[in-house]
Amino acid sequence: MSTNDVRLVPPGRLPVTLLTGFLGSGKTTLLNALVRKPEMADTAVIINEFGEIGLDHLLVEKVDDNTIELMSGCLCCTVRGDLAKTLADLARRRYRKEIPAFKRVVIETTGLADPAPILHTLMTDEALAQRYTLDGVVTVIDALNGVGTLDQHREAVKQAAVADRLIISKIDCLGSDSPVALDALFARLRVLNPGASVTRAIKGDMAADTLFGLGVYDPNTKTPDVQRWLNEEAYADDHASHDHGHQHQHGAAGESSARAVQDAHDVNRHSDRIQAYCITRNEPVSVAAFTLFLEMLAMLHGDKLLRLKGILNVVEHPDTPAVIHGVQHIFHPAVWLEKWPDEDRRSKLVFITRDIPKAAIEKVLGALDSEK
Repeated sequence: MSTNDVRLVPPGRLPVTLLTGFLGSGKTTLLNALVRKPEMADTAVIINEFGEIGLDHLLVEKVDDNTIELMSGCLCCTVRGDLAKTLADLARRRYRKEIPAFKRVVIETTGLADPAPILHTLMTDEALAQRYTLDGVVTVIDALNGVGTLDQHREAVKQAAVADRLIISKIDCLGSDSPVALDALFARLRVLNPGASVTRAIKGDMAADTLFGLGVYDPNTKTPDVQRWLNEEAYADDHASHDHGHQHQHGAAGESSARAVQDAHDVNRHSDRIQAYCITRNEPVSVAAFTLFLEMLAMLHGDKLLRLKGILNVVEHPDTPAVIHGVQHIFHPAVWLEKWPDEDRRSKLVFITRDIPKAAIEKVLGALDSEK
């Protein structure tokens, strides 16, 4: 642990870094690369995925139902419920020596997360303040889709605006248009967050201390919008009822409270338009058939495909599953695992979409059967 890791952090409290960024920006790729570095030892990693279906847990070793131990020795918790409760439980287990004595925490948010409620919790929860301090916010921006994402999604704007450090990913995928695309993206980010440092990452390759030593988070160094968002969270928290104090509505203003409560209990629904679902297939698929599926998916629904992540049983390589990733029209080369992570060898595809019902994806998947 370098001396920079604890710069400006009050004695006895553990520094927390919030790692955010929109769907497909490259947060998980970055984190997967960083946790293999020795500098990330003694780090607790908390992952909060949108929806009830996740795949990352298949690629690491479980300690129990809530906690996962990564190969590097870092500790990884999947958030189930309230973040404050997760952090409190983690600190309690650390004190009881039930888990390794981590020295810092990284929280990777879901790509659809509004960062303001999370920041408000980390900055104002009195119980958490006894154990943790917010060291800073790191936001990953996709160089390929960054400008378009900022145009279409308010969450992405807020994620960029609150950051202490912006990491630009996928620059190697831009090709000949790289200078023009980057200039446009950097100009937009300078308006949203002129004080943030900017770092470029290629395939997640960067120093681990990029996430650390950012100093105690200070909203007064951000734009007036950031301060307003946090003030709105404080107001909502002060005036929330006992039953609904931790709900965050994503729909339009004026929705009935009954509708808000209904949406709050559906972990797979972000709004009426955005939702997550998982599709499984029992039989292996061929490379040709799945390539056809991806081409049809991009052609028919590319603009509305916010995220595709999956583990695939391929006919040509039955013992080495493929992990696939896609955002809108762009699908990255498959990553081949050395072996299956468990006994379940079904293909599992997790989709996060806007205005695409599950039935529409299943219809496109019919192309796989026609290729047999």
